[in-house]
Amino acid sequence: MAEIAPGAVPSPNIWNSPRVYEIENRAVDPDGTLDSAMRAIRPWDGATVLDLGCGTGFHLPVFAREAARVIGIEPHSGLASAARRRVRDVPNVTVRMGAAQALPLPDASVDVVHARWAYFFGPGCEPGLAELGRVVRRGGAIFIIDNDATRSTFGGWFRRSLPSYDPGAVERFWARHGFQREPLTIRWSFETRDDLAAVLGIEFPPELAEAALREHPGREVDYAVNLWWRLH
Repeated sequence: MAEIAPGAVPSPNIWNSPRVYEIENRAVDPDGTLDSAMRAIRPWDGATVLDLGCGTGFHLPVFAREAARVIGIEPHSGLASAARRRVRDVPNVTVRMGAAQALPLPDASVDVVHARWAYFFGPGCEPGLAELGRVVRRGGAIFIIDNDATRSTFGGWFRRSLPSYDPGAVERFWARHGFQREPLTIRWSFETRDDLAAVLGIEFPPELAEAALREHPGREVDYAVNLWWRLH
C-alpha cells in the first residue's frame, strides 16, 4: 500500500496506471513546444528547478541537463520511488516525498517551478500557491501547464468527460493570482493505435475512451494547453 502525503489530491491516471502514463509522457509534445515556450520566459540553465508533482520523474533528467540542481516532489510514495530509480545516476537531482501545500524546502530556495497537469482546476490550489510564493526566489518563475478545454480534439474530449468544468472560471482564477496565459497547441504522437487506446483508457471513462478512438483516426491527436506563468 503506497504512502500518500497528507492533503494530496488523487491523480488516478498515473497513480493507478504508471506504466501506461509512461507511454503518454513519451507521446506528449514531441516537438518540444512547451519547453521552448518556458525557456523564452525564464531559462533554467544554472538554476534550481522544482518539478512539482514529478510522478515517476519523466521530466527530471531533461531539466538536469541544463539546471544546476533539480528537485522532484511527489506525494505518492510508489511514484517517488520510481522517480528516484530513474535519476539514481543523475547527481544533480533529488526526489522528495511531499504535497504542494507543505513543501519540504527552505524559503527562497528555488528559481523555476514546473507543475505539469498538477493544477487543473484553479480554485482549491491557494495553499499550494502560497507555498510556491514562499520557496521561489526573487527573479524566479512559476510555470503551470493545464488543459485548454475550449479548443482542440483533446479539449473536446476533456469537456465531454467533465461537462461541469468552467474554463472561464479557471482563467479568472489564475489571472487573480497574477498569472499570465500563453495558449499553445501541442500534440500526442503515439507509436501504435494500441498505445493511443491504452492512454485514452486511463484519461477518460470507458465509453468516452471507446468513442474517442472510433472517432479519431491515426496515431496523433491535436492537444490545446495553457501555459500559465508568473515571475516572482
